[in-house]
Amino acid sequence: MYKKIFIGLFVVLSILVLAFSVSCTKKAASLDNLADGFYFAQNDDFQETNWKYQVILQVNDGKITAVNWNAVSNIAGGLDKKTWCAMGKYGMEKYATKGEWDVQAKVVEDYLISTQNIGFNKFDDGGKTDAISGSTIVVDDFYALVNKALKAKAVSKGPFNIDGWYYAEDESFGYSGWKDSVLVTVVNGTIVDVLWNSISEDASKKSKLVEAREGRYGMEKVATKGEWHIQAKVIEDEILKVGDPALIKVLDNGRADAVSGATITCDAVPLAVEALAAAR
Repeated sequence: MYKKIFIGLFVVLSILVLAFSVSCTKKAASLDNLADGFYFAQNDDFQETNWKYQVILQVNDGKITAVNWNAVSNIAGGLDKKTWCAMGKYGMEKYATKGEWDVQAKVVEDYLISTQNIGFNKFDDGGKTDAISGSTIVVDDFYALVNKALKAKAVSKGPFNIDGWYYAEDESFGYSGWKDSVLVTVVNGTIVDVLWNSISEDASKKSKLVEAREGRYGMEKVATKGEWHIQAKVIEDEILKVGDPALIKVLDNGRADAVSGATITCDAVPLAVEALAAAR
């Protein structure tokens, strides 16, 4: 008798656990409670491939109506990945049977819009899937970013009129032998990411961001506010905080007294202003 009761309780508990699991799965993959708007997420840092991936989603009436999957690099000339691909500099088409990365990314974007399945998880150990015809690239990170974006608040409307990735660079190498560049990501008129970097006229050196992060730039030996990449982030964060680089006053010496935590010249500010001219 006790054995029958135990078995019965086990069956009931199993059904409840299964029902709860299904319920949670449906809730996790639901778009019903999302407010209309634009959603953004990116990797916390650059990956081993030197790219930091970003996803932008537009939601209308509880459905994803637009997707833009892209990336910014700490070495690839400062440009975003889709632009880099369009210029023929990424090189995946040389060995990929399904086309260049941006072509395959569009297939993945379209698949998400057609399925509306943000809980998609049919990945192999390498993060790829056979379920999306026309794509052989890694996609698990894409879906992770989609869910990260939709768990965040929608991006509020900002002062700019045209979304996208905006880039500007110095015309020549400075006296230091470095040429600065800035890449700004704009979503719903709001600046959501700023990437300030430099390339050296010395071809043996990597970008300034990489050189600094790997301990070869040497500014920490003389700077009171830290290595170059640390101070550069302070300035990037100030642009994000203010919302428009044109509002940051840069002195004749190239510095901005209002930016606490940085003593380096704020070359990123005028470059960001220049880059965003096309977004106004």
